[in-house]
Amino acid sequence: MTPARIIVLIIAVVAGGFAALLAGRSEKPPAPVKAAAPVDTVGVLVARRDIPMGQKLTAEDMRWQAWPREAASTSFVRRSDKPQAIETFGGAIARSSFVAGEPIREDKIIKSDGSGFLAAILPAGKRALSTEISPETGAGGFILPNDRVDVILTRRERSGESRGGEKANSEIILSDIRVLAIDQTVQEKDGQRVVVGRTATLEVSPGQAETLALSRQLGTLSLALRSLADANKTAGDEDDEHRRRNRREINMVRFGVATTSGQR
Repeated sequence: MTPARIIVLIIAVVAGGFAALLAGRSEKPPAPVKAAAPVDTVGVLVARRDIPMGQKLTAEDMRWQAWPREAASTSFVRRSDKPQAIETFGGAIARSSFVAGEPIREDKIIKSDGSGFLAAILPAGKRALSTEISPETGAGGFILPNDRVDVILTRRERSGESRGGEKANSEIILSDIRVLAIDQTVQEKDGQRVVVGRTATLEVSPGQAETLALSRQLGTLSLALRSLADANKTAGDEDDEHRRRNRREINMVRFGVATTSGQR
């Protein structure tokens, strides 16, 4: 090897070593990874599987799950407070449905003590009363359980203005009433959109139950489906009275005797 090649080789080795030294100095050591702070958890009772409304709970339907303490609501059932909750809630009825993993809340279940499902889900002070419906008087079957309706009474009366005449009038007798069931269907199942039934069971107060029972003997009852946009609105007494004062009246004619029609 000639002296020139030896000199070139030495220069290349020195340059390579110098470059490696610079590269090593330019690389910053990785920042140390901080260990995540342990999350403070609490055992919360949750649904093991989907639980439909009206189903009786069993031990297989519930389980304990770790839940961040800060996110655990005071309404959740905690293992530290009720370690025997799974056994205690066995046999209770779900007043509304649960999805898998949803915390079990005591206000959504009730001990039936041998009573039927409908009696178990009725709020305190409420009554369940059924009335006959048809596709014509039940919004064509589009009224489903948990919808809210107005109840309209239509009746015919003899008119004193002419012999043999009749007049028909209608009025809203109950407003913003919750539908508990159509026939024996208490919830929407399998994505069904229409329930054509013969009876509707309504949630009413004792006074409203008397009004509804009497109205069934006076004429025909119809259910008017209310919009979901009215879910948070309650009709006041003045509004109800205004509707009653403005009820529609249609005079019917018999034997060729004409009567007037209008509103009052």
